[in-house]
Amino acid sequence: MNKGSPLKKMLAGFDGEVRYAIPLASGTVELASRIGEEFGLRATGVLSCVSCGRKVKKLFGQGFCFPCLQNAPEAAECIVRPELCRAHLGEGRDPEWEVSHHATEHVVYLSITGGIKVGITRSTQVPVRWIDQGAVAALVIARVPYRQLAGLIEVDLKRAFADRTNWRAMLKKVPIDHTALLKARDLAFDTLRPDLHQHLLSGEVPLDINYPVLAYPPKLTSVSLLKSPEVWGRLMGVKGQYLMWEDGRVLNVRNQSGIHVEVL
Repeated sequence: MNKGSPLKKMLAGFDGEVRYAIPLASGTVELASRIGEEFGLRATGVLSCVSCGRKVKKLFGQGFCFPCLQNAPEAAECIVRPELCRAHLGEGRDPEWEVSHHATEHVVYLSITGGIKVGITRSTQVPVRWIDQGAVAALVIARVPYRQLAGLIEVDLKRAFADRTNWRAMLKKVPIDHTALLKARDLAFDTLRPDLHQHLLSGEVPLDINYPVLAYPPKLTSVSLLKSPEVWGRLMGVKGQYLMWEDGRVLNVRNQSGIHVEVL
């Protein structure tokens, strides 16, 4: 049986429009020329951990074996709850990893995905993080020296804003509305507790992001390669970490991490 190559999240370049590629051990698959053409992926039945590379029978989270889910820094609780991060104190599952990933400059932002949401990311991940979430526009509103502080700002702003992306709303044609984004910034500044105001930025401007999409399917069906090992058809576009086919099937590539595939 062909073992294929393990999936990882799509790579994204940006020059006004997003350019996607799927990184595989067998070679990087550029997607620009595939949009509008027949394209597919077939799972081979092999699974491997995205952290340690070990072959497994079951994956957890976004592609981890169970030991790595418990111990790898990429799977720590502060990934989804940054307010719990202790990297700035020299602590964490892997202090060296924490220094380069979490004890470093982060930004807090507002973005338009389906609606307006608040989020955080490392400064070096702008605009990649926004692209991964399918934002059509985003605006930095604060800059801080480490992850935990960004998390505290995000938690406080969740009183006024969502912090999650609605994938069904995102996988539609979403209008860019700078006025709404700037009004949201004003609301964030009014909402945030006073002891965190020193980190706010009022001079940033929105960044617009265009995606390679020919048309948005009117009805969407999310598929998983674990349940449906082959997905094939006319590829209509890519947005966020989703591949979209003409018949409405969509595949979140990042959520399939660790599944070995062949490109059809």
